[in-house]
Amino acid sequence: MPEQQMLEKYAELALKTGVNLQKGQMLMINSTIEGAEFTRIVVRKAYEMGAKTVHINWADDAITRKKYEYESKETLSEVPQWKVDMYDYFAEGGAAILSIRSTDPDLLQGIDGEKIAAVNKAGAQAMKNFRSFTMNDRIQWSIVSIPITTWAQKIFPEAGEEEAVTKLWEQIFKIVRVDKENPVAAWEEHNSILAQARDFLNRKKYKKLIYKAPGTDLEVELPEGHIWKGGASRTEKEGISFNANMPTEEVFTVPHKYGVNGQVSSTKPLNYGGNLIDDFTLTFKDGKVVDYKAEQGEATLKHLLDTDEGSTRLGEMALVPNESPISQSGLIFYNTLYDENASCHLALGKAYPNSLEGGSNMNEEELDKHGVNDSLSHVDFMMGSGELDIDGVLEDGTTEAVMRKGSWAIKFD
Repeated sequence: MPEQQMLEKYAELALKTGVNLQKGQMLMINSTIEGAEFTRIVVRKAYEMGAKTVHINWADDAITRKKYEYESKETLSEVPQWKVDMYDYFAEGGAAILSIRSTDPDLLQGIDGEKIAAVNKAGAQAMKNFRSFTMNDRIQWSIVSIPITTWAQKIFPEAGEEEAVTKLWEQIFKIVRVDKENPVAAWEEHNSILAQARDFLNRKKYKKLIYKAPGTDLEVELPEGHIWKGGASRTEKEGISFNANMPTEEVFTVPHKYGVNGQVSSTKPLNYGGNLIDDFTLTFKDGKVVDYKAEQGEATLKHLLDTDEGSTRLGEMALVPNESPISQSGLIFYNTLYDENASCHLALGKAYPNSLEGGSNMNEEELDKHGVNDSLSHVDFMMGSGELDIDGVLEDGTTEAVMRKGSWAIKFD
C-alpha cells in the first residue's frame, strides 16, 4: 500500500470533489473486499465531514466468479427485491453514492456469454428507477478506482504482484491529481478548463460531427437542443457540484439516435461483463448497427447488441484530446473509466436525458421524438487516437475543424 498520507488525500478528494458529501447526508459506498483498507479511510473521513450514516455494499471477485460457474442463468438473473429497495431507499433519501471499483478485467473469461448477458439485462431492468436518479443528476454520485493484483498485472505483466500494484497506485495518483499539493484545488482548475470546451461547443450548436480515422468514417447528427456537458455536474434541484467520474477528461453530449451513418472502429479493448472485446468494427445505418465484427470477443459483442433495440444505437458521444494524461501514459488500462478518458469515445445504449434541453422532464415517447436513445445498457467504447480528425457541421452547412490528429483544432477563449 502507498503512504498513508496519499490514501488520505485520495479519500478526501473522492468525498469532497467526487460526491461532494454534505453535512447530514447519507452515503452509500460500493466497494470490494480487496479495497477494505482504503474504504475504511473513506468511511472515517465521511463521518468526520458530518455524514449521517455510511452504508457499504461489499463485493468479492472470487465469490462472483464462483456464482457464475455454479449457478444457473435463471438463478443468477434473479434480483432480490430487498436489493432494489435498498438502492431506491438511498437514492430517494438523497444519499450520495460512491463506487470504489477494482475488478479483474478477465474475471468472467470463459463463462457462458448468455449468462453474463442475462445477468446484465436483469440487473438493468431491476435498477431502472435507481438509474434514473444517477443519469438525470438527481443525486451526487461518483466512481473512483483502486488497484488490485489481477488488474495491476494485466497492465504491467512483466512486474511481480507487489511491484505491479505499486506502479498502478502511482499512475492513479498522477492521473487523478492526488500527487498535487492540493488535489481539490487542482480539480477546480481542471473542471474550469473542461467548462471552457463545453461552453464553446454549446455556443456552436453543431448539427453534425464527422469522424475520420483509419477504419472510421462516421457521421453523427446531433438533436436540436442538445447540451454538451463535461467536468463537474450539478444536482437537478439543489445545484450541488460533483464529479461523476474521477478521472474525467471528456466533454460529451447526446447523438441523434436515428442520425448515425457509416463505420467506426475501436482503438482500445472494451472490458464488458468481465470479458474483453477488441479490434471491433460497427457499421451504422440510420442510427442502427447493421453489421459488426470483432477480432476478440465477437460473441460477447453480439450479446451486448442483443440486449434490446436501444443497445444497437448510440446514446453518447464524447470528445477527449490526445493530450489527456491517461493517453500520454501510453498504457491500456482494460478499465473503461480510465480508457474512455484517454480517447474520444461513443456509447451504445441509453442516453443521458439531461443532455437535451428539458430532457429530464420528458417521458420515453417524447425523448424518442427528439432522437434521444433509451436502453437497458450504456456501454462506452473507445474509438479515438492520434489519427482521428473530427469536423463540425454548422446550421448553415459550413464545415469546420473540431479535432485534428486527436487534438483540439479550436480555441476556447
